[in-house]
Order: sequence, then structure tokens, then C-alpha cells
Amino acid sequence: MNDIRKLEPKEVWNYFNEITQIPRPSKKEKKIAEFVVRFAKEHGLEAIVDKVGNVIVRKKATKGLENRKGVILQTHLDMVPQKNSDKKHDFEKDPIETIIDGEWVKANGTTLGSDNGIGVSAALAVLASKNLPHGPLEALFTIDEETGMTGAFGLKKGLLHGDILMNLDSEDEGELYVGCAGGIDVSAARKYAEEKSPKGMTAYRVTAKGLKGGHSGVDIALARANSNKIMFRFLMQAESDFKIRLAEAAGGDLRNAIPRESYSVLLVPGSKEKEFEKFVKGYDKMYKAEFAETEPTISFTCKKTDLPEKVMNKDDQFKIIRAVFACPNGVQRMSQAMKGLVETSNNLAIVKCRGGKFEAHNLTRSSVDSSKVSTAWKIAAVFHLIEAKVTLAGSYPGWKPNMDSPILKTMSGIYQKLYGKIPEIKAIHAGLECGLLGGVYPNLDMISFGPTIKYPHSPDEKVHITSVKKFYDFLCETLKQIPPK
Repeated sequence: MNDIRKLEPKEVWNYFNEITQIPRPSKKEKKIAEFVVRFAKEHGLEAIVDKVGNVIVRKKATKGLENRKGVILQTHLDMVPQKNSDKKHDFEKDPIETIIDGEWVKANGTTLGSDNGIGVSAALAVLASKNLPHGPLEALFTIDEETGMTGAFGLKKGLLHGDILMNLDSEDEGELYVGCAGGIDVSAARKYAEEKSPKGMTAYRVTAKGLKGGHSGVDIALARANSNKIMFRFLMQAESDFKIRLAEAAGGDLRNAIPRESYSVLLVPGSKEKEFEKFVKGYDKMYKAEFAETEPTISFTCKKTDLPEKVMNKDDQFKIIRAVFACPNGVQRMSQAMKGLVETSNNLAIVKCRGGKFEAHNLTRSSVDSSKVSTAWKIAAVFHLIEAKVTLAGSYPGWKPNMDSPILKTMSGIYQKLYGKIPEIKAIHAGLECGLLGGVYPNLDMISFGPTIKYPHSPDEKVHITSVKKFYDFLCETLKQIPPK
């Protein structure tokens, strides 16, 4: 049985099924936004679209509950478009193919979009319900959360009227999130000289693939391999041992996803072909051993290819390889305030060396603003040393935990009554929109929760079926018990 519409709660899964049929990669949310506006009209609800494309839907309180605090259900419309290299899929045209795999729902070779499609579906189900008692409700559906949070950045004062904001975008059922990391994009770019490929050389395409990748915040502490880092580590030694000439290299395509695949095209002296091929097999064996626990399907291979017309200038090659190799990546510091929480990290997300142009794009995260800035400048310093132009952009604040939050206390009590245990109170090393929204609406009492989602931002993404029902039941029960103003 692969029909997710038969799963419980049906009202949530039916909307999620509809959402999977609507292409919605980041910055391409027009169709899903139109769907939400149509939904609102069909249900007699007020809907507005703001200047940047966010959709706000309002629903009046159930009769007799008009004096309750107003609640804002907040989700984002976009999804991360990632697929396996052998999967043919156009995220701007094709629907997501869902699969029920035991206790989980996943997609066929692509990201599923449960991040944040389940949150969107839960909000729609609440708005459509005719028998759920609640106070004044608003639903804020933001755009472009995954590639810049431009929706949250662009939200203006005065549009939202509620007192409590429930962000439905965290990924572990049974946990209530009260804080998140801020972030900043660090990009480096420079030109490099090219020259004709020298004679007597053999061209190879070297490929790193089979990595898990994942969310650059949620999964950064899992010690997974970064395909860009392992590729340029290899190039460092290959340059030293074989005097290779680099024609091009590239890896990663999203700033907030740990890169899963990278490749390079390089030249090796013709007399050293067998030795080089053995050298690559040695790296494959070494990486399989180093990442045996975290990357069981890692593959590092080479294959002969056509000789390119041009290669990178030797001096530029020397500098660029070393800068990428030296760029900080992964966990930089653990939190002193919350045990087990990553405080500061960097994801070397995208590297491109093609046609005389070099680019490197990083997403630096931290729950401590000063540490975020320091790490960003450390990365900048590495690329400044090779005379690259470095840009720091898109900085957004973290969300500072408030352990005295009224909604936190209310929801903790409700969860304990429903499920017989106290929910875990946590902060997350990811960029929830709460930090930005709290900056525009500082008096909001905010909390984040959601179902259990594993491996978001990768084709391994999956959502736990039972957790969706628990999450939705918890949401509905909380809305019934929102206190008066």
C-alpha cells in the first residue's frame, strides 16, 4: 500500500499528498502559494499575500472563544530539491513520488518535502476543520526559507495580530524547541588564468559520491563526509605526488545541504596512468575505512576522459587547492549553555572551478552571534590569502531561549497528560525563522515542534508515520487549551 491518503490522520496526509503534486523548490513557490490562496477562498477564510510572497490566512475564533490569545501557525512553503545522480526528476515540473516503507514515508530517489510540507499540511487541516474549538487563528506560510529566509526577512510589522507563534518546522516528535542558531553566508570568488593542456598527459574524471549529505545544521554533528573536503584533500596529495594539472572541479549545489557528490577533471603524466589509478583506489579504501560508520556507501573513483583544451595555471591551482582544503568545515564549537548542542559550525557547501572562475560558498551557523562572526572572518581570511573577493551576506539572528515562556509551560503540561511523559526542551542548531520573526514581532511568545523527520535536505529524507498523528493530536489539543488574554 503506497497511498499516503489512507494514513492517519487522513486530513493531514490528504493535504500532504496534494502538496507533493505541486513543484515548490525554493524561490519557485508561486504555484504552492496560489494553492494556499485558493484553499482559503474555498473555506471562506481571509487570505493576503504580502509584498515578498508570504501568504497569511486568518480564521475567526470558535464562538465563545474570542477572548483567547491569538495563535499564529507558522510554516514555510518551499522544499529542498535534492536527488540521487541516477534519478531523472525536474523539481520545477515533476511531482514527488511518495513511498510507504514500513513505519516511514519517503520519496523515490528525491527529497520528500516533509520539511516543511507536513507542517503546512497540519496548518491547512486546522484551518479547514469544522469541529476543532480554538481562539483567533492565523497561519503564516513563508517563502524561500531554505535558501535565504527572504520571506521571513521581508515580513513587515503590523501584518500579524497573534500573541503566540507556533513554528511547525522542527524534526523530532516529543521535543519542544525554544531556541535556534543564527547564520551567515560566506562566499569567495576569484578568476584564475588558464593555459593549453600540456602534451603527454592523460585526462581523468575523479568522482566522490554515495555520501549521505543531509541538513547542514541538524546533521552537521554526525561526522559525515563533505564531498568537497575529501575531493580537495585528494587533490592536495595528487598535486604533490603526480604533478597533476587541474582542468575543473565542482561539488554541492545548496548552501544548507552537506554536499554529497563532487568531481574533478585532471591531467596525469601518461607514464603514470597505472600508478595514478592505484593511488585513487587507495583513497577509496582509505575513505571507506575512515567513514565506515557514517558513510557506508561512499565511493571514490576515477575514469579516463577526453583531454580538455585548457587547464588551470599552476600558481592559481596551487593556491585554490590549498584554500579549499584549509577552509574550516563541520563543528567548530559545542555549546556551553546546553549539553550536546552544537554552538558553531560551517558547511563548505558549494565549490566550482570552471572556465577561469573559482567560487566557494559556505553557510556558517552559531547560537552565539560573536562566534558566528568570528568563524565567518576565519573563513574569509583563508580566501583572502589567495586574493579572492569575499562576501558576507544574509546574516540572520538566532532565537534566544526563554525558559519562562507561558506557551512552553502550557504545552509541556498538555504533552504530559496526553502521552504520560514530559517533552524534552531543546534548542536546535538550524536556522528556524523564529529568530527573524521575533525581531519584527518582539512580543511574540514562540515555540517550535513537529513530527519526526530523518535526513532532511537529502534523498534519504523520511517522516515517521506515527509521529505525524502524535504531532497533530498535540497541536489540536493545545489549540483547545490556549488561555485567555
